[in-house]
Formats: sequence, C-alpha cells, structure tokens
Amino acid sequence: MIAQEIILEPIMTEKSYAGIPNKVYTFKVNKSANKIQIKKAVEELFEVKVDRVNTLIVKGTTKSRRTKNGEVTGKTSDYKKAVVFLKPDSKAIAFFESLN
Repeated sequence: MIAQEIILEPIMTEKSYAGIPNKVYTFKVNKSANKIQIKKAVEELFEVKVDRVNTLIVKGTTKSRRTKNGEVTGKTSDYKKAVVFLKPDSKAIAFFESLN
C-alpha cells in the first residue's frame, strides 16, 4: 500500500486539538494497515520522526429516524483510528500547527 492509501484523513475533535502542542496527532487510517505501515506513511507524507503509534477500531453507531412509513434504523461504518506520537526533536506537522 502507498502512504496516501494508508492515511485517509485527520480527525479533528476537541481531544485531538489538545494533543497538537505535545506533538500528538490523530488520523483515520485504512483498516488493514498495521502500526509499522502507519508509522512509515506518516514519516513519508509529513517528513517527521515518529516515536510510536497507538491504534484502535472505532465501532459505528446505530442511528434511527422516524418517517411517515415507520422507523428507519441504520448503522454508521466502523473505522480504524491511529494516534501518532512524534519524537521531541522532530518538527511539528505544519497542517496541524496552522489550526492552533
């Protein structure tokens, strides 16, 4: 897999914004990617030094709505999330620094 297929998009939540000053970044990644592939992809795309990577599978939520024909239920997709910790001597990712 190439780096653009592994790192899908950044996750922008209140908790992920709190990690930016400490060089901790959160990404939505491909479900089949492992920690080593994620580390290499981040280093290649953003030209930084990665210390470690934590991953987790986020379960989709069940959503329902009422229509005139009855109640319709559905489920959002599961996805994999990676929390990337950069080394202290590494430069910060410019995309995230512009958000602070």
